[in-house]
Amino acid sequence: MLWFLFKYPVVVNLAVLASGSGTVLESILKYCQNVEAVVIDRPCRAADVAQEAGVKVVRHIREDFGSDFDRKGYTDGLVETLRDLGVDIVAMAGFGTILSGSLYVDYEAKVLNTHPSLLPSFPGWHAVRAALEYGVKVTGCTVHVATEVVDEGPILAQFAVPVLQGDDEAKLHERIKSVERSVYPRVIESYTSFLKRFRNAEVKAEDFWFDADLLEKEERI
Repeated sequence: MLWFLFKYPVVVNLAVLASGSGTVLESILKYCQNVEAVVIDRPCRAADVAQEAGVKVVRHIREDFGSDFDRKGYTDGLVETLRDLGVDIVAMAGFGTILSGSLYVDYEAKVLNTHPSLLPSFPGWHAVRAALEYGVKVTGCTVHVATEVVDEGPILAQFAVPVLQGDDEAKLHERIKSVERSVYPRVIESYTSFLKRFRNAEVKAEDFWFDADLLEKEERI
């Protein structure tokens, strides 16, 4: 059980870290009004998505993909950039670089991620493939607080996705991504409100609860 002291202003600034096509980012930008910047580690469509939405793009480009990559130095520079931008909370949206511990120290309990399985089942890069190979009938997505250990940290919300007859990795992954695009921005917004409500108070991330019933009501309206 992890306890954190949250100290926040009334406005909470969000940064999104992205590396890919930007489809999850598009959903975040549509739903979340507090995105201060989008940070990319390589040229990608996500930068175009941010620019079209009028959001600042920060190019913290990773130059080295070899075994001697200075992960700590890269991460320390990223943390400094986030601090300079006045960022309070960070959302991963397909960011392709695993970051070192300094991010999770400086932004303790304030880095969010979405993963295409019902954690703790099937962590890692090939979660959808692993679920199919194992033969599960239900998988889904998990929104969680990111920590230095990949795909661990307190779970904030989970959403089930059935495995259908004839599914392959691409078909199943697309259905999971469709759910992620719908729910991840709403969990980010809800968690941000949670932090604002309990600012200057000692709480634990496990105290957060996302009301999925409200999501269903919103989608019916």
